[in-house]
Parts: sequence; C-alpha cells; structure tokens
Amino acid sequence: MAFEEAAARLTIHLSASARWHHRPAYAEIVHRAHAQGLSGASVFHAIEGYGLHLEIHRDRPSRIRTQGPCAVVVVESEERLRAFLDTLEDVLSDHGLAILDRVSVRSRRHRPSHRA
Repeated sequence: MAFEEAAARLTIHLSASARWHHRPAYAEIVHRAHAQGLSGASVFHAIEGYGLHLEIHRDRPSRIRTQGPCAVVVVESEERLRAFLDTLEDVLSDHGLAILDRVSVRSRRHRPSHRA
C-alpha cells in the first residue's frame, strides 16, 4: 500500500569545488543533515550546466566529483528544513543557492513480504 504525504524539498546548488574548512561544502551539508537527524540527503554531480555568469560548464566523468556544478537534495517536513537551512548560513554565505519547495511524497513504507 502506498502512502502519500506533504513534505518539502531543499535543493542547494553549488560548485563541487566549493570548500568549507578544507572539505567539500557539499560534504559539510550532508554531515550536518545527518547530525540533525534528517531523513536523508543526496549529492548529485552535474555533467553540464550554467549559472549566474551564463558560462556553460562541461566536465569529463573523471572530473565530475571535484569540479563543476552539483546539488544537495534533502526531503523532509518544511518546518525541519527551514530550521536546518538556518544552520547553513555560514556555509551558504560564500557558496550556493538554496531552493525550498513543497512536494508530495509517495512511498511504500511497509512492503509486503513475497515469501511463500
């Protein structure tokens, strides 16, 4: 049986090369999400894109993790994401663009067993 509920999605766009105290900024964001007990966080590295300066960036697969654009995505309740976003001001002051939007989550939390 599928369950549907209202939630929010936080998407933070930044450069994979952005650093926060000698570590990738995206890694700092994921570690803070984990420390705050959020449901999960994923980092997506882009192959091609452009941003504020309108310059198109392309990366070879071997360089995707260290250069080019990436996004950190977290899905959680809007209240928890707003509180989390407040804790990221120090990381996002120099890097990134944060987008918070409402989403509808459809998931199967309790999957039936297929054992006979």
